[in-house]
Amino acid sequence: MEVRIGKYAFNSKEQAIEKIGDLLEDSTEDSRIHHCFVELGYEVLEPAVYGEGGEEISSVVRGDKYLVDVLWKGLDYEEDGSIDHPYGWKTYAVDIEGEGVHSFLGRNYQNSKIN
Repeated sequence: MEVRIGKYAFNSKEQAIEKIGDLLEDSTEDSRIHHCFVELGYEVLEPAVYGEGGEEISSVVRGDKYLVDVLWKGLDYEEDGSIDHPYGWKTYAVDIEGEGVHSFLGRNYQNSKIN
């Protein structure tokens, strides 16, 4: 069974939770155990800055997109042999350079991402 990684940016935490819930609700019992969802929270535009003594000099600046990484297992193949995002998820998919701030047990995102 092929494993793929998707990275997504939703408009809010509530929207992300709803999309995950809808997908799990529509899934069969078998497919529910295959996917792993990791909520990364709102994107960090600028990290917090701390002084030598540990005092906060400037606070973290967050964006308005709520990030979720998903390890997909058991997605269906398309007619051309590719694997696509589940219905309704492609709209929120993002493609990043590098590996990002999160990985699934060291699995390489660039080699495992959904194309």
